[in-house]
Amino acid sequence: MDQKVTTIIDAAACIGCGLCVAVCPSGTITMRNDKAEVTGSRSLACGHCEAVCPVGAIRVEALADRIDFNTFAAEEDWLAPGDFPVASLVRLMRSRRSCRNYTGKEPDRDLLEDLIKIGTTAPSGTNSQKWTFTVLASRSEVAMAGNCIAGYFKRLNRMAANPVLRLWSKLFGNDELGSYYRRYYRMMEDGLADWEQKGTDRLFHGATAAILVGSAPGASCPVEDALLASQNILLAAHAMGLGTCLIGFAVAAIKHDPAIKSKLAIPRSEDIHAVIALGYPAEKYEKVAGRKQAVVRYPFS
Repeated sequence: MDQKVTTIIDAAACIGCGLCVAVCPSGTITMRNDKAEVTGSRSLACGHCEAVCPVGAIRVEALADRIDFNTFAAEEDWLAPGDFPVASLVRLMRSRRSCRNYTGKEPDRDLLEDLIKIGTTAPSGTNSQKWTFTVLASRSEVAMAGNCIAGYFKRLNRMAANPVLRLWSKLFGNDELGSYYRRYYRMMEDGLADWEQKGTDRLFHGATAAILVGSAPGASCPVEDALLASQNILLAAHAMGLGTCLIGFAVAAIKHDPAIKSKLAIPRSEDIHAVIALGYPAEKYEKVAGRKQAVVRYPFS
């Protein structure tokens, strides 16, 4: 992982407050002669030091000065803990629902690009930011990907329907094929028939765009990073007037069929961890819904 130091400190401007030293997670900066100085050999390029400096004496060159959005003006002032209404945040989280009915309108590319930028504001393990975003920007592109994924499940269903192969899987493959047959075979068979005979999209639900969130090699927590970015995208999409749905079957197909990656111009070295269907929702709800009771434990209380 690249941890090159790109931190620069203007010694003349530094007032020696030491705040940058206190927040640096990798010991890149120390105090010398009442001034902050870059002394470490590695850096996470997190920007904590730049953000905390009260006089603007620090610059992390690996970072962009700001993130410019296409569809709204971002506020650059830092929001302190406790300075945002919790009720509003929870209302947004509870109001966002998986959308399975879309209008035919396609989101503008400016919106899609802003969603990706918002996704990259998520935390990542050791600040690696190794996530990747593959965008299907139109209904025709989503349908093309749907055809590729349907082809994979069609082949899988043929295998699962073979009792000899299911027996072999039970004896030598942890019964993966048998488990799939019992849980998903019939549902997938019906879905494939609807897609081929009626054009009914039970995979992407008629979404007019999609974002595939993946990771390039070198991330310390690639799955977690991608899912955190995905949650940002889901919430932001709702705020922007879009509906979303995570498509787990698409993730599974891409994982097991390298040909799908090739057709979507995704390098073989990358892994896809989330597929987000997007579009303008043809749904309207009257209230938020409840949740199942969480399992909570305090092992040392």
